[in-house]
Amino acid sequence: MSHAALTDALSITPLDAPLGASVTGLDLTRPVDDTTFRAVHRAHLDHHVLVFRDQRITPAQQIEFSRRFGRLEIHVLHQFLLPGHPEILIVSNIREDGKPIGLGDAGQYWHSDLSYKERPSLGSLLHAQELPSEGGDTLFANMHLAWDTLPADLQRRVEGLKAEHSYLAKYAEMQKRSPWRPDLSDEQKAQVRPALQPVVRTHPETGRKALFVSEHFTTRILGVSETESRELLDLLFAHSVKPEHLYRHAWQPHDMVFWDNRSVMHLAAGCPDHLRRKLHRTTIEGDVPA
Repeated sequence: MSHAALTDALSITPLDAPLGASVTGLDLTRPVDDTTFRAVHRAHLDHHVLVFRDQRITPAQQIEFSRRFGRLEIHVLHQFLLPGHPEILIVSNIREDGKPIGLGDAGQYWHSDLSYKERPSLGSLLHAQELPSEGGDTLFANMHLAWDTLPADLQRRVEGLKAEHSYLAKYAEMQKRSPWRPDLSDEQKAQVRPALQPVVRTHPETGRKALFVSEHFTTRILGVSETESRELLDLLFAHSVKPEHLYRHAWQPHDMVFWDNRSVMHLAAGCPDHLRRKLHRTTIEGDVPA
């Protein structure tokens, strides 16, 4: 297929949801020409979540496409990186020889990937390897819409404030009930020191404002009392995930989903423990939020 034909075949169709679009006519086993890449990049900014259907790609091809958008992160849980491809985090509930092969409780709380780092993630790409026969959906919340629909008095209260984000915020709590949360070495803890982020961030490519707090990683808002911080965070969390802000993705074989961590939060809906689920995640480094 020529580059021209590839571009002509590309179809980007908005989903019946407050965010997201389906991308068809694109085969990521082949190099993506610049014109097609620009169209995909634009669609990602416009729709925040892109669903690439039927992508029978290798880990190396996922890495190659992901890297077009920026430098890739290596996840702190090195135990669950794909052998030979450390850019890929295995997200899976499968155990082999009694040991988990991947992070089985990823996405248990609403969050934006790597918001606990000074340079949070630009976006993440999750490619389906093995899907359960029921469950396993992923939910996405449009944080631009959450900001736009926030009551004006709340907008005034939170704009300009900063909040602390910590990878360890719920880690000990999750360890109590999870075989997928190993003890962290001092070196691993040093990689995830808490970071301060604006409560309302401005998207560096579109200039749109979005709420940037999450129940998983945001521990407190600075400059206000502990009581007011808790009150504000509870209000913001509840508002962000109203049904009218959400897209629920039901995975199909070989789907790859690419979301903008600057625009959305996501949550794993979970699946029955006895059903196998495995996906490969690449994560693109972003910039310092403003």
